[in-house]
Amino acid sequence: MVHKAPKQPLLDIQSQEWQALELVADKWSLMVLYALAEGKLRHGQLHRLIKRISAKMLTQVLRGLERDGLVARKVYPVVPPKVEYALTPLGQTVVGPLRVMCQWAEEHWQEVLAARSSYDERHEAAED
Repeated sequence: MVHKAPKQPLLDIQSQEWQALELVADKWSLMVLYALAEGKLRHGQLHRLIKRISAKMLTQVLRGLERDGLVARKVYPVVPPKVEYALTPLGQTVVGPLRVMCQWAEEHWQEVLAARSSYDERHEAAED
């Protein structure tokens, strides 16, 4: 089997391709995009769905995703203010790859745990 080297732009953190990946590479952005894949949600709904995210962090992530064109924010002119967040057409293009990654995680998590355990056992034995 011949090993092909990965495309070089992805190995350069200054490349446009890498910068594009960074838009969705952090855990909170992934979780927000995953939650919004099912439809519009309000800030409070997102906050309840995404475990362990602070309200401040959620707001920062939503602003960043809105700035990057992945999330749209709609403010309704009512009192109290009502704000909904939804994926834009560009944001929807991330859903497919994100679902594939989630499926991989579900299918292989036990293998990851077994590999970690095996590694830890080998390294603990080497330290003794």
